[in-house]
Amino acid sequence: MGKQAVNILSLDVPKLIDMLNAALAEEWLAYYQYWIGARLMEGPMRSEVEPELLVHANQELGHAVLVVSRIIQLGGTPVLDPAEWPKLSRCSYDAPTDPYVEVILEQNLKGERCAIQRYKEIADFTSGADHTTHAMATTILNEELEHENDIEDWLTDIRRMKEEFKKMRL
Repeated sequence: MGKQAVNILSLDVPKLIDMLNAALAEEWLAYYQYWIGARLMEGPMRSEVEPELLVHANQELGHAVLVVSRIIQLGGTPVLDPAEWPKLSRCSYDAPTDPYVEVILEQNLKGERCAIQRYKEIADFTSGADHTTHAMATTILNEELEHENDIEDWLTDIRRMKEEFKKMRL
């Protein structure tokens, strides 16, 4: 990004870069959580949910690309060491030690809600002060909201399916 482009920003650019690096770390963790969880998942609706989780994983990777590009545009350095990701992230990575579909979905739902909060904070911080980052943050925020909705819908479907199965057994 040109110097003038940074100079016209009416916000604390180093703070924004820190926020974006935290988001970048969270995106990488989210990507892996979706990807590995989809690969290991077992249980009802697995064949329907797995491909969608892989789509979500690729969208998280796309978010990382956008965020890293913006950090560089702002004159910052993206987090370089994956060992730093858990330190920078406030969104936890939950290893899929229980591969049951509901457990995997609950772990991903927790991550999405954390990401929603992160991008809301970035959007609020940049509103009226950095139009480019604000637009990026709101675009990503909207995708994270869609992810949350998808996961909530799958969990509702699985729970209803389990209730119907119980009724059939009575």
